[in-house]
Parts: sequence; C-alpha cells; structure tokens
Amino acid sequence: MSVMQAAEISQPGGPEVLRWVQRARPQPGPGEVLLRVRAFGVNRPDLLQRRGLYPPPAGASDIPGLEVCGEVIDGDFGASLRRGQRVCALLAGGGYAEYCVVAAGQCLPVPDGFSDAEAAALPETFFTVWHNVFERGALRAGETLLVHGGASGIGTVAIQLAVARGASVLATAGTADKCAACVALGAERAINYRDEDFVEVVRAHSAGRGVDVVLDMVAGDYVARDLACMAEDGRLVIIAVQGGARSAFDAGVLMRRRLTITGSTLRARSTAFKSALAQQLHEHVWPLLQTGRVRPQLHAVLPAAELVQAHALLEQGAHVGKIVLTWN
Repeated sequence: MSVMQAAEISQPGGPEVLRWVQRARPQPGPGEVLLRVRAFGVNRPDLLQRRGLYPPPAGASDIPGLEVCGEVIDGDFGASLRRGQRVCALLAGGGYAEYCVVAAGQCLPVPDGFSDAEAAALPETFFTVWHNVFERGALRAGETLLVHGGASGIGTVAIQLAVARGASVLATAGTADKCAACVALGAERAINYRDEDFVEVVRAHSAGRGVDVVLDMVAGDYVARDLACMAEDGRLVIIAVQGGARSAFDAGVLMRRRLTITGSTLRARSTAFKSALAQQLHEHVWPLLQTGRVRPQLHAVLPAAELVQAHALLEQGAHVGKIVLTWN
C-alpha cells in the first residue's frame, strides 16, 4: 500500500491539534484524478473545521484543505486533462497532504508564469467570489461594490475582479496598512471600520445613493447597516458569519428599497455545480490572470512543515491576501 504524509486534526482545538501522520494514498474513482500536491492554501473554513465547527460534507476526506496546486498523475483525465499537467483544484477536503483526489471538472490549468504557491491561492477565493459577487450578486459594469474584509484572501480577489470588470469598489479593513492595500488593488475608498462608520462613508461617497452590491463576511449586526447603505434594488450577499449568525433589521427598508438578501456556502455543493463554476472561471477570469490584470495576493509562503504556524498566522488576522504552504 502506498502511503503519504497528511495532516490530521487530533481533536477540536487550536493550531497545536494539527499533526502530520502517515495515511494511505487515495485512489481516484470515476471522473476523478489523483494529484501530487505541490502547494496548498489555508483558509478560514479550515480553522473552523479544526475547532470542530465545520465538519466535512458526507463522502469528503476528513483531511483539511480546500485548494491545491498539483500535478496530474493518474485517474480519469477526460478530454481536458493530461498526465503530468500542472493544475489548481477546488476540493471538499483532503488538500493538506502529499496527494489528493478531485473531480476532473474541478481542476483548472495553472496560468502561464504562475508559481505553485500562486496557483494554490486561486481556487477557494476565485470560485467563491465569482459565484457570490457576479452570479448571486449580479454585479455589472458601472455599479458599485462594497467589500467587507477587503484585505482578506476573498476581499483582495473581489476588489480586483470587480474593477477589472468595470465596477467601482469600496472596501472595509481594520488597519491603515490594510486600507492602503485595498486602495492599491483598485478600491476607490477604503474604510477603517475601527475609526469610521462605513454607512456614513458610503452615503457620503455616493452622494446618498448607496452601493449596488455588498459582499459581507461578518453578518450579525452588519446586516442592518449593510441595508442602510445600499442603493435601490441593491443585493446583499452573505458568505460568512464572523460577527454572528443572527441578525435583526428593518424589513420596511428592505421592501421600500426593493433590496435582496442572499448567501451561499460552496463546500457541500455538487461536483456538477463546481465544475460549471470552473468553466465560467476559465472563460471569464483566466484571461485576466494570463494578462496580469488580476493576481493572487500572497501574504506568506511557508513549507508544509510549518502548518501549525500558518494556522496561527491566519488566526492573528494581520495578513493581506493568502497564506500558502508548499511541499519541498
């Protein structure tokens, strides 16, 4: 039996509960490929899984890790993949390992000139932003997007993609340096939420009109404030509940301004759904990556052995962009 190194969560807890163990190398099934992992991203859902708050969906690996860059070495390649090809892939789990299996349709070619670390930083954030901002939020050229957590992995991608597709962006962040990073990526205005009221800033910046789409990773008491700074027919998209899962808001505002509240999670969606998203990304976003108009922002690239430190770094919240680990 072939074995590999993989990270297990020994028990719910802090970063120290992660441990490297020997596991059997997974075998691809119909429609799946086996990847030799070269790099993998660390994301907030991984932190929740480590704490025991976000179990993997039925049938998924218990090994954490939702995105990788790797080399196709075996499996059902289909028409779009070949042995030895470098790809990046969105997973439902299993990325913190030397090998992983994934549906072939969830793999995308590594853009020309991208390092393994840059490619590993693409899937989770780009799949999430494309579906939530441009499909569920229906952001169009000429509209304005408000991104909460603009310096996060999700936020840095949302800013760049929105600007590249002709929208204006406002972003919130918690430090002056993070605000500066948001502006450098294309945001018209960055709002330090520790010092400023984002509702007041949005209203002033838009001459009272408000924004067309809000991408919210906070929820909680942010929801009522989001609605207060949205334009008529605006769309609020909630993708995380870092500020709490329960929200209270004025339904009258919702009705009078014809606002829409929606949200989504991606991990448990079907292979067919994720494969369709991959096709959309390849058509609409990969050309932007190839030309350099959009780039993943890497805060830190660490060796896989420093997984515990990577989780601690993400939890500290001082990062701008993504944290990625690589196999030597």
